[in-house]
Amino acid sequence: MNEKKKVVLLGDSIRLIGYGPKVPALLGDACEVWQPGENGRYSAFTLHGVMHYWQNEIRDADVIHWNNGLWDIQIGTDGKPLALLDDYLHTMCRIADILLGQTKTLIFATTTPVTAVHPDIFNSDIDRYNAALVPLLEEKGVVIDDLHALMAADIDRFVRKDDNIHLTEDGNTVCAEAVAAVIRRYL
Repeated sequence: MNEKKKVVLLGDSIRLIGYGPKVPALLGDACEVWQPGENGRYSAFTLHGVMHYWQNEIRDADVIHWNNGLWDIQIGTDGKPLALLDDYLHTMCRIADILLGQTKTLIFATTTPVTAVHPDIFNSDIDRYNAALVPLLEEKGVVIDDLHALMAADIDRFVRKDDNIHLTEDGNTVCAEAVAAVIRRYL
């Protein structure tokens, strides 16, 4: 009898209330899927989690799929993002290095877009942060799951109008299918 593959999902609310609940069923009984029951929020929060709280759950995973970015990019009352670009890149690379020590395959999902009317997260910043981070992660051997491009193809269909950031049911389903498909390729 084959042993179940160990899959870990990490990330912010796009994972927690979005694609995360759907992925286990899509992967089926061949996989044991673990994900934190809390929002991974911003990159420093996730870094703290992988360094201290989730070590046992992520250890020896066959695949880890992870996202962070929306909280980091959000503009605060001082007119600056929570994480300046250099700080974000540094923290994300630290997360990647830790996770690469725990898994055969690390997959990063690019930060998804928001609507044009989101008051303090801007797609131009999302594009800039994604563009700066992706090459750094690719150099480390991280697989890129471009959820941004997938959702940007039809923001009106995929991003909710009530909060301008979270995904619609269609967006959640499309992301979950994409996440499951990329994970399956590496099992």
